[in-house]
Amino acid sequence: MEKAFPGIDPAVPSVARIYDYLLGGKDNFASDRAAAEKVIQLTPNVREGVRSNRRFLSRAVRFMAATGIRQFLDIGAGLPTQENVHQVALRVAPESHVVYVDNDPIVLTHGRALLADNDQTIVLSGDLREPEAILADPEVTKHLDLGQPVGLLLLAVLHFIPDDDVAQRVVATLRDRLAPGSALAISHLSFGDLDEERLREGRELYTKTSAGSATPRSSAQIRRFFDGFTLVEPGLVPTDDWRPEEGDPRLPALPGVDGFVGVGLLP
Repeated sequence: MEKAFPGIDPAVPSVARIYDYLLGGKDNFASDRAAAEKVIQLTPNVREGVRSNRRFLSRAVRFMAATGIRQFLDIGAGLPTQENVHQVALRVAPESHVVYVDNDPIVLTHGRALLADNDQTIVLSGDLREPEAILADPEVTKHLDLGQPVGLLLLAVLHFIPDDDVAQRVVATLRDRLAPGSALAISHLSFGDLDEERLREGRELYTKTSAGSATPRSSAQIRRFFDGFTLVEPGLVPTDDWRPEEGDPRLPALPGVDGFVGVGLLP
């Protein structure tokens, strides 16, 4: 029997818990595992893709820390796994402060338990589609000084906002509150080599999850999210091509979706 959490319907798959399953985690329900297996059927490269996304997270956070950033805001953080933002940041710069934001109650429960003894890192409830509420949260403003540079991470989350204008507004709202010297990291789902039928099946699958949708975008559409930022080299590129490090694995030549990633600096 699966453990019940207040406010959670275990019959409704959660994108955070699907992602957890794809990474080999155990914080998921039968509905999440069933949905994840359907995703794997549609996109055989998806397990490798989410692991590639985690490697990008590590590289992006280290890059931000190297520029002098000591504050990080990760929205749509997902369930704790290996090489989380706080682990990477604190290893490079032990004085760093990290705020995780997610709208899944299980993420909050597990994250707060994991970080109970870490007063430099907090986990808050919030929804990317309501950026004003996140920025106005007194816990955010207490933990982060928005007058100083912040590393903002929107990893594998913007594709759950289907409306392009809404997604652009969300990013612009966050950008306009960041201090010069801040950085933005984005990873975003793209179409890969999926045909229209598989894309349709994938969209239908995500309508049954807590997110309600998943919308792949082209590289040109994703680049627009960096308006106002200066993209650092190598620009917006496939996930494995952003500053790969020696020993990093490459995505195998399996069919499925792909993703684009980038990091921008705010002048």
